[in-house]
This record gives sequence, structure tokens and C-alpha cells, in this order.
Amino acid sequence: MLKRSFDIVFSSILIILFAPIFVMVSLLILVTMGRPILFVQSRPGYKEEIFGIYKFRTMSNETDENGELLPDSQRLHGVGKFIRSTSLDELPQLFNVLKGEMSFVGPRPLLVEYLPLYDEKQRARHDVKPGITGWAQVNGRNAISWEQKFEHDIWYVKHQSFFLDMKILWMTMIKLFKRSGISSASSVTMEKFKGRK
Repeated sequence: MLKRSFDIVFSSILIILFAPIFVMVSLLILVTMGRPILFVQSRPGYKEEIFGIYKFRTMSNETDENGELLPDSQRLHGVGKFIRSTSLDELPQLFNVLKGEMSFVGPRPLLVEYLPLYDEKQRARHDVKPGITGWAQVNGRNAISWEQKFEHDIWYVKHQSFFLDMKILWMTMIKLFKRSGISSASSVTMEKFKGRK
């Protein structure tokens, strides 16, 4: 109850405070990449219920001669790189939090296609609402392996508390300031999860 009350109040305040940033980022995307401004993708949330996660678009829609989208690294340009490196692309998720689909803190909602690949231990990450940030994000984010990421997620599920959430939010602010852990060592974002080896 305390967590949900915090989510509602804090997300409402931040949406109002960040309104000018929403407008500026939207205009940047519109001018440099065109429409759409927002990227909406289906993700599994609490108890694996599917919802649409909101993000600012950071990649162009460039295609090859066959009409297939180019690799992520070739579609992520100046403005998109800046928006992603500063985590501004995550701002629209404040509306997911306000709607109750997400929380400020929890395991990050991953791709729907990963659902059949989880073992029982990994599936426990859906026993809580997904978050904008989480224990895995402040302990490496995209710079750690999938196994490490899941270990952090499950640890959070077992030890979650309001005070732990406050600690994670504070650590997130430090990470954002340093812009650390945005990318993996070999990819512009994070390699796809292929299941337990």
C-alpha cells in the first residue's frame, strides 16, 4: 500500500515537473527522426500480464535494400544516443507507473518472447510489478550477464521493502549522473536472452 501510494504521488509530481523536458525531447525526435515520437512495446508485467511499455524513440527506421530494418547500432544516431545515454527515453514510463502497470522499483520488464525461456527460478521475477529501475540496474544494468541480472532480480523479489526501494532510487540517481552501465561490452544495448545454457 505504501509503495503504490508513493508511486502515484511521485509519478504525478514528476510528470508535472518534467513536462518541459517531455516537450523538448519530443521536438528533438520529431525534427531529427520524425514520427512516431513514442515507442510502445508489449512487455510482461506482474504475474506475466502483458502491457504496453512507453519509451521515447531512440532509433531511426532505416532499412536495407530488402526493406529489413538495419541493425540497432546503425539506427542509433546522435540524438538517439544522447537520449538513451541520459536515460531520457525511460521518462514516458512515468505514465506506466501512474496507471499501475509498473512501479518505480522492480525487475525491468523484458521481452514477451523471453517468457518460454525462463526456468522456474527466473520466472519468479514476475511475482512483483516491473520497475523503471531495479536492483540489477544499480548493479551493472546492461554491462552484466543475463545470469547475473536474473540473480539480482530474484534477490530483490525475496528482500523487497520500501527502504530498499529508497536505496535503489538513490543509487539510480548516482548511476544516471555517471551514465554508467548503459550498454553491454559487445552490443549497443543488450544481447538477446536465449535461455539457460
